[in-house]
Amino acid sequence: MIEAKNLTKSFDGINAARGISMTIKENSVFGLIGTNGAGKSTVLRMMAGVLKPDDGIVLVDNLPVYDNMHAKARLFFIADEPYFFLNATPKDMQKYYSSVYREFDRERYYLYLSRFGLESRRRISTFSKGMKKQLAIIAGICSNTRYLLCDETFDGLDPVMRQSVKSIFAQEMEERAFTPIIASHNLRELEDICDHVGLLHQGGVLLSKDLEEMKLNIQKVQCVISDKAQEANVLASLDVVRCDRRGSLMTLTVRGTREETIAVFAAADCLFYEVLPLSLEEIFISETEVHGYDIKKIVLG
Repeated sequence: MIEAKNLTKSFDGINAARGISMTIKENSVFGLIGTNGAGKSTVLRMMAGVLKPDDGIVLVDNLPVYDNMHAKARLFFIADEPYFFLNATPKDMQKYYSSVYREFDRERYYLYLSRFGLESRRRISTFSKGMKKQLAIIAGICSNTRYLLCDETFDGLDPVMRQSVKSIFAQEMEERAFTPIIASHNLRELEDICDHVGLLHQGGVLLSKDLEEMKLNIQKVQCVISDKAQEANVLASLDVVRCDRRGSLMTLTVRGTREETIAVFAAADCLFYEVLPLSLEEIFISETEVHGYDIKKIVLG
């Protein structure tokens, strides 16, 4: 488990992180969402022990991470622009990573290089941005650390490669103790992979919740109700977060379980109703609007 407690960091008088606290549980995929400048990279670097917080502490499995080799051995950090040695090849980087991470899997490393079409003896400086990202992800996976911290992991990857990486993450989680922490400026990139999402805005945590828990307690309903009196009764019986109308069709976002929501509509005189799954975007729009924020202006790129 990774625990961030009251993290604060500023650069030249500008607050990059302000009292950030969050808990990342093991064997789950944690998504860290926020616009450029929201503090994602700063938070990840403090979690990785690259930056020292001005205040607060990061614990990795109850060990303080900064200046602690035992804590750092449990994680692998992939920066937005991965760093490789000057004139190095993937083979050179394998030798380095093997010296740092005792459980580095050389055989699987070269297997993934072959699958991704990356030449082991080619200079990394000649790789494209996407190829460098692929190499960094391969190295992170093969290091066999418990935690993989990824800053804008999918930026620069084509759609097929993104799905391949997500599949690899899922496979790793099935086979061993593995927790990816993925920072992104785009909710849609994390739609189908995250278990828990933290939303950063202007250096602070706006929201941090388990997605399954959110999905269980908020519903989207499309309905056509027979008359205005029935409609008023239905709306009064629900905790309505959002209501959109197109002619006689209403689309409601309501708080409550699926069973509770269905019971209200089943008891009413409805010409039609259907409870639909919400997208991650819709969930976050409803959650953040309650706090007075328009997430469409914050993180939907």
